Amino acid sequence: MPRSTLRLSRTRRIVGVVVLALAAAVMAPFTTARADGFYDPPSSITAVPGTVLEAEAMTFYLDPLRTIRSTARATRVMYATRDRSGVPVAVTGTVLVPPVPWIGAGQRPVIGYAAGTQGMGDQCAPSRQLAAGSEYEGAFVSGLLARGYAVAMTDYQGLGTPGTHTYMVREAQAHAVLDMVRAAQRLPGTGLPTAGPVMLAGYSQGGGASAAAAELAPTYAPELKLKGAVAGAVPAELGAVAAHLDGSLYSAFALYAVAGQSAAYGLDLDSFLNARGTSVINAVKGECVAQSIALHAFTRSSDLTRDGRSLTELAAAEPFRSIIADQRLGRLKPTVPVLLTHSVLDDVIPYAVGRGLAHDWCARGANVAFSANVTPTHVGGAVPSFAKEYAFLEARVAGLPQVSDCWWL
Repeated sequence: MPRSTLRLSRTRRIVGVVVLALAAAVMAPFTTARADGFYDPPSSITAVPGTVLEAEAMTFYLDPLRTIRSTARATRVMYATRDRSGVPVAVTGTVLVPPVPWIGAGQRPVIGYAAGTQGMGDQCAPSRQLAAGSEYEGAFVSGLLARGYAVAMTDYQGLGTPGTHTYMVREAQAHAVLDMVRAAQRLPGTGLPTAGPVMLAGYSQGGGASAAAAELAPTYAPELKLKGAVAGAVPAELGAVAAHLDGSLYSAFALYAVAGQSAAYGLDLDSFLNARGTSVINAVKGECVAQSIALHAFTRSSDLTRDGRSLTELAAAEPFRSIIADQRLGRLKPTVPVLLTHSVLDDVIPYAVGRGLAHDWCARGANVAFSANVTPTHVGGAVPSFAKEYAFLEARVAGLPQVSDCWWL
């Protein structure tokens, strides 16, 4: 069979898997997380970050009918990490290792993979959805596994485990990503090197988590041999993103941020929200992304507050101003090559926000490659982003230098 025909067949299969996964993502939110003691953490966490607290074998399915089973060795783990204020917490995630030996240069790399927005209900955790065949990023993760990389994919704080998911809380997400990699390297029986090469990748929420992890790695996890990081459609400045989302099809994402950040900072929202606002925020805490989009599309934040102020207006005043400022990316310098990708036609995260992060990192002397595309929509922009990601990772494995784009940014 001609090589072009093989490529077309493989592409059609991947597209088919993605369509099935998206269909499952629409239905999965309407079921609740099954009782599963694995996700119940110990009463106290004293272990150092990255320590594996519990682990068990699982199966990673690529489709919601569970007819396509990944050949990777899949293990779900619970591990120790730190929340935004440094308090020890337990987080879950998944370690995926290809069944064949690594044939690339050096040792097998581990990709710290940060998932995009899943929702806030415990049933939305990537480790649960990988096992159910409903994880919409499953096909892209499989692409990494097919190239021989091991994947360490966090569920993030409060997603699967008790408590509210700390959605878009910069330090909490970065810690979860970096400690997931530590846990993967310490997990027995995987064959992974304990001090092997590490790379980071993510898109959307995952892009923010990957970018934050790249910034914090030199101080939070200096022992990791980080070689590079990919971050797509990064919500680097939440104030601008919230203003763009308010009243849009994707207004639920802003609601997630309100719920997650108020929980992370111990902020009581009762004095800011009216009865409807309280009801909506409580509702999104139990929903997955497809359900939230369907139920809360075009919601205006001014209809949810006591005094009619919008999120943009609230963000300009304390305590929200300081909380949002804490999440700003671009104030620290990544010490490894980074690739930023963004669609000019992104309808969720403004292109100017992603390009602004590139400019900020360049101003601090980072080595930044910036890849723009014109694929419509936020979801559509992910496809060329992942194509660029594969090439970037392969170049880092090969030890090739990255030519920075900072001269024109």
